[in-house]
Amino acid sequence: MTLRKYLSTAAVALGVIVSNSAFAETVEEFYSGKTINLYIGYSVGGGYDTYARMIAAHIGKHIPGNPTVVPNNMPGAGSLRLTNWLYEAAPADGTAFGAIARAAPFEPLLKNQAANFKASEFNFIGNANREYSLCAANADSGVKNVEDLKSTELLVGGTGAASDPNIQANVLNEAIGSKMTIVDGYPGGNDIVLAMERGEVQGRCGWSWSTIKATKMDLVNDGKVNLLLQFSSSPHPELLDVPLALDLTDDKTSRALINFVVATQEMGRPYIAPPGVPEDRVEALREAFAETMSDPEFLEAATAAGLEISPSSGRDLQTIVQSVYQTEESVLNKLIELRK
Repeated sequence: MTLRKYLSTAAVALGVIVSNSAFAETVEEFYSGKTINLYIGYSVGGGYDTYARMIAAHIGKHIPGNPTVVPNNMPGAGSLRLTNWLYEAAPADGTAFGAIARAAPFEPLLKNQAANFKASEFNFIGNANREYSLCAANADSGVKNVEDLKSTELLVGGTGAASDPNIQANVLNEAIGSKMTIVDGYPGGNDIVLAMERGEVQGRCGWSWSTIKATKMDLVNDGKVNLLLQFSSSPHPELLDVPLALDLTDDKTSRALINFVVATQEMGRPYIAPPGVPEDRVEALREAFAETMSDPEFLEAATAAGLEISPSSGRDLQTIVQSVYQTEESVLNKLIELRK
């Protein structure tokens, strides 16, 4: 046997030993003493950040080995910066997962060249709450209802093409003839709200009712903002007097555009792990997420913070993604036009 062949054989044997050793390592053994980074695709203070930090504080005790879970913010491009990183560069060993925009998984479907991932390859972990997304306007903007929205220009904040604030405003302009002008470039929804309070912009879409209740309910109670409409298949029980976007038009194409947005709302606030994470660790994270959603301490803390909890599983999220990817091409082409 030549030296080259001997070394090659030895390397293969060593690889088998290492592989078998890694395979034999249990999930608990792997996570014991480790730190998991929970990345958040938005800036500090908004809804995605608030939910993710609450989950990070409680999920570790439900993961075998009880690792420490640390929240980290990675804002940018409506969470596409984080989504791309999770796909291309994040460690695929189960020590990193992230909270991304509910619309982000559908960016490749809409031919967004900045979306460098295949949504079907992510490992969806779960979602803490179904969202009811609203468009709202400052009370001093002159826009009190949908009819005003059709007749009066409203400057609304945006956080990037992939984000709900942008998508919803553009779809409504096309579907019902609203006159919203997007002022883009804010790193997160909380930054848009601060801009509304400063008078830089007059309103926003993609504002989750759960976030409003948790962080800015005083604006509603004090009459400083008007809730104009909601994106959902059915109204929130607390918002029965706020019209559904789907009820604002009978046009087939317009309703299809709105339906696309409504379908993405079912994603809530998705948590995803990179492709390639070992299956047993993915399942451990999914189970831990589900257990956290029914953890009395977590629920007590969420209630105290005003956070609504209506979870769905990682598998449920993957089913939604598969369904949305069946949207008719004509509707997708129109959505792509609206984003140019």
